[in-house]
Amino acid sequence: MMQAAQPYIEKNIHPTIIVKSYYKALESMLTNLDKMAMKIDVNNDDDIKKALFSCVGTKFAARWGTLIVDLALTSCRTIMRGLKDTKKLNLEIKRYAKVEKIPGGMLDDCCVLDGVMLNKDVTHPGMRRYIKEPRVLLLDCPLEYKKGESATNLEMTNESDMVDALQQEVNEVAQMCTFILKHKPDVVITEKGVSDVAQHFLMKGNCSVIRRVRKTDNNRIARVTGAVIVNRPEEIQESDIGKGCHTFEIKKIGDDYFTYFLDCDNPSACTILLRGGSKDSLNEMERNLHDALGVARNIFADPMLVPGGGATEMELAHRLTQEAKTIGGLEQNPFRAVAFALEAIPRTLAQNCGGEVVRVLTELRARHAKEGGLNFGIDGNTGKMADMSEVNVWEPLLVKSQVIKTAIESSCMLLRIDDHVSGIKRPQQQQGGAAQDGPDQETFGDARDG
Repeated sequence: MMQAAQPYIEKNIHPTIIVKSYYKALESMLTNLDKMAMKIDVNNDDDIKKALFSCVGTKFAARWGTLIVDLALTSCRTIMRGLKDTKKLNLEIKRYAKVEKIPGGMLDDCCVLDGVMLNKDVTHPGMRRYIKEPRVLLLDCPLEYKKGESATNLEMTNESDMVDALQQEVNEVAQMCTFILKHKPDVVITEKGVSDVAQHFLMKGNCSVIRRVRKTDNNRIARVTGAVIVNRPEEIQESDIGKGCHTFEIKKIGDDYFTYFLDCDNPSACTILLRGGSKDSLNEMERNLHDALGVARNIFADPMLVPGGGATEMELAHRLTQEAKTIGGLEQNPFRAVAFALEAIPRTLAQNCGGEVVRVLTELRARHAKEGGLNFGIDGNTGKMADMSEVNVWEPLLVKSQVIKTAIESSCMLLRIDDHVSGIKRPQQQQGGAAQDGPDQETFGDARDG
């Protein structure tokens, strides 16, 4: 867009005229995009997978068929259960869909758990590692004796005073555990520490304890079990106990223990489990998965698709060229320049494919000039013109419109400021045998005396 504006700046056409023309072209492009877009049914998995395959079709994960696509789609649908506004799906995916990578096993073992998985073990080996229909209690307070903030001095006169002081600490922890055991939880999870004394009392109460869990993991457990995170043991109520998870299990994978909350009634958070032979392959799978999650998020937020492969840009360029004929005055040329700038996308695609750039672009222009040429773009595998609906290359409307808005608004912002920042230099004009002082004097001519 900046390159297309350069000739008009050099001809001393005022930037305000170019900017006005650019914004008029932006309005026209957004209107045309809405007309060109194809609506899809978000309840139909086949329609959504069509766009997701466009995203990961040429990536590392493509050799495993629908694996990554199915993982992204399942996790998005899981998170949407607890979501009323799909516009917030981006934030919710980051918060409630955790990717857990475990080296070893086969890539075919990747799955989306109908619950949450943590890299934690119980605090005592005598505690239960498998519980059916567990009652889950979540805390964010420490289960240990709380020392005073200020220094305390104890003066002991009898032999039993030291024993009494230590017994007071034990009684304090015992009282905390009594508040917890009163509600008969099977699993107690806290974000802070658990003392040995508290472990003793809770194990006698037949509880499995997990400590030092991350805040984000605690929130995910709350979403899948229906539990409420409690701040103080004495404030626990029956409604705070989570009963939505039907299986609590701890398994050992490799050298680590992993805690699973599975068979949840209506989970609105999930863990995406990735298995693979090496860390490098797992990292690449994770990157591909994040791409697929981003596409799924955009489709659920706005279920509209436009053809890819440069087809959308060529169609917009053709329509802008036709519309430019109806515009009079100095604004016509910058308006037509936007159409020229849009052709950079199919031109670059053709170059990257090793195709005959001039021939392919000429064919594309001719095809889009005819009726029914909307879906024709460049096939990235062959470098030739192809129907994108047959090749199955699509892009979310949300992304395409945002790309165009950003390009126009960024270039307009740069065009409104001086030559040094925009990078566009006006030619120095010779006057009276001597060159002028430079672009600053042309731009700020009124301020020369200052």
